Formats: sequence, C-alpha cells, structure tokens
Amino acid sequence: MFFTNGVLFSALLPRYPEIKAHFGLSDTQFGLTVVAFAAGAICAAAAAAPMIRRWGATRVTWVGSIVLATTMAVAGGSPSAWVFAAALFAAGLTDAIVDAAQNVAGIAVEKSYGRSIINSLHAVWSLGAATGGVIGAVSAALDVGIGVQMVVNGTVWSIAALVASRLVTSGAAAQPVVDAPAATAAAEAGSPRAWRLLAPLVLLAICGTLIEDIANNWSVLFMRDETTAPVAVAGLAVSVMIGAQFVGRLLGDRMTDRWGREGVARAGGVLIGLGMVVAATSPTAAVALVGFALAGFGSATLVPAAFAAADRVPGLSPGTGVAMLGWLMRLGFLVTSPCVGALSDATDLRVALAIPVGAGVVAAVIAHLASRRRHAARADVVPGDMLEP
Repeated sequence: MFFTNGVLFSALLPRYPEIKAHFGLSDTQFGLTVVAFAAGAICAAAAAAPMIRRWGATRVTWVGSIVLATTMAVAGGSPSAWVFAAALFAAGLTDAIVDAAQNVAGIAVEKSYGRSIINSLHAVWSLGAATGGVIGAVSAALDVGIGVQMVVNGTVWSIAALVASRLVTSGAAAQPVVDAPAATAAAEAGSPRAWRLLAPLVLLAICGTLIEDIANNWSVLFMRDETTAPVAVAGLAVSVMIGAQFVGRLLGDRMTDRWGREGVARAGGVLIGLGMVVAATSPTAAVALVGFALAGFGSATLVPAAFAAADRVPGLSPGTGVAMLGWLMRLGFLVTSPCVGALSDATDLRVALAIPVGAGVVAAVIAHLASRRRHAARADVVPGDMLEP
C-alpha cells in the first residue's frame, strides 16, 4: 500500500521539464501550477478521518489509489496548463486521503507487532517513489508519450494497491470504527492541549516534506539548467534523493531505538542543511547528486516519527491526529514551490535552494529544543508530546 502510493505520483515528476516547456511556463508560473497538488490536499482536511472510520483504512486506500491513478493519467495527458493544474488539484485531494488511510493502517499493524516499524513502512513508500522516478526517467529517455506512460503506470499499480489492501489482516486497519456522534464531534475539534502537542509535530513534518517537494518539483530542473546534465541523468535526481530517503528510513527504526527520535531528527536536520548547501554550490552534476542524497537521507525519519506521535495525541478520535497532521504539513507545499520559483526568477535556482537549507536548520532546532525540554523536565513525556512516544 505504501509502495503503490509512492509510485503512482512520482512517475510523472521526471516529465515535469517537458510539461513546463510544452506549456511555455516561467519558473514562477510553474511553481504556482504544481502547487495545485498541495492545494487539493489541503481541501481534503475534513474528509479523511470520517471516511476512514466509516469504511476502514484499507478500503479507503485501494479505492483512493484507483482515483489517484486516474487523476495522474489525466495530468499526464493534459492539453493545457489549466487542465494540468486541475488534475493535480484532484490528485492532491485524493492523495491526502490515501496518505492518511495508509498511515492509520500501518500504525495499526505496528501496534500488533509491538515494536516500531513505521520508518520501514515509509521506506517502502520511498522505494515506490524512487521506482516511479526511474519509470519516468526511462520513459523520457525512450521518448514514450507522457499520457501513455501514466495510463500504464496507473493501471498496474492500482491493481497492486487492491491486492495489497485485501492482504491486510489487522482488524484495526481493515474495519470501520463506530463512534458516538457527540463524542466524535468533540474529538474532531480537539482540545487546546491536543493542538499544542500537535503543533511541533506539524512543523517537523513540514521540514521533512519540504525536501520531498524540492525533489519532486525542482531537482530535475536544477540538474538540467544549473549543471547542464543530459535528460537521462537529470531525471535520476528524483530517484537519487528519494532513494537515499529510502535507505534512511530502512535504518530509521534501528537508529531511533539506539539514539532516540530527538537525536536522529537533530542529525537529520543537519544533513538536510549540509546536503542542500553541497547541491546549491555544486560545480558538476555528480556533486549535486551527492548533495541531494545527503538531504534525502537526512529527511528520512522526520515524517514517520511525526505521524507515529500524532496518532497518540490524547483527546483526538481514531485517525484524526494522523489526518490533521497530514493536512497541516501540506500547508508547507502551498508556499514552497511558489517561493522557490519566485526566488529563482529573481536570482537563480542555486540561490533558491537556501529555502531547504533553512528547513534543515529549523528541524535540527526543533529536535534540540525537544531534547532540552525533556531532560529539563526529568519526567516521563506525555504520549504525543514533542518527538517521544
């Protein structure tokens, strides 16, 4: 389920330079166009949790995956920039619901295991995203039509999502959750304390997803325009960045058990900042890929840790913490691409990479403050508080 969600969207990303050139968009216009995906995701804020409770996380996942595949196919075959933006909006709306559902299912399975596996599940998402990047890059190199590529890609992985969802055996993941209407309404609204617990998790997740946004929307353009890499090499930037994130997530559960979430997140923020500085100042395509890989590895555990903690925020009904985190962290997408595009037009894309450098610094500071707060309190952390379980 996590793999298919990654591959369904990312297969289109290496074709973004072709789409941008075909529609004659400037960097600013392109940034405003692709932000439609984030806008759609934000509009799904109130839908995910009630749908998961009514129909169960796995059913929402496979139905949503088919809808996501369809909207991405429409985006790939769009005759105009407006249709392309509308398709991305619909895809973002659907993806937010699927993302919440698969995380609720994954956390339910994690609880049945009795140990941390959420980083590994997100590692499989990264593997799917990297696979999609390879599919898009190879298709571009072979001059396969974008529309044809996305129809085939969507069909294959929709079937895979359906099969995967049917194989889930955790009752908590597959079954609906029935709540009393009054209790559900109160839990949906949440208490001020619940929002205080959720806020730092949201900011940390935004720092992690901002790196994914850079990989998705700007890494290929950066490689092509700033390093003069050929199209096949430039298209691999997404896969290198997401592939490094996959490795970090594969190791994330073990690193977290050894050094704690705060220590891992702090180191991740430093790696993000360092990696993006390397990429921004790179003289060659190879060095830029190294920088993107460092940033991808650094961002690996930020979002999984935030999701796991959000599920345990007290005072929220089942699925609400995860859904609200997934919604709020996408607010970052609304400003990331437009800001990168505007700064790039005013200066150049190398200077615009200062934005993800800043995200790395913010993530490191959040983790450091969380560590200091926990040690100063010298007491057990309340479930959901900052980064600790």
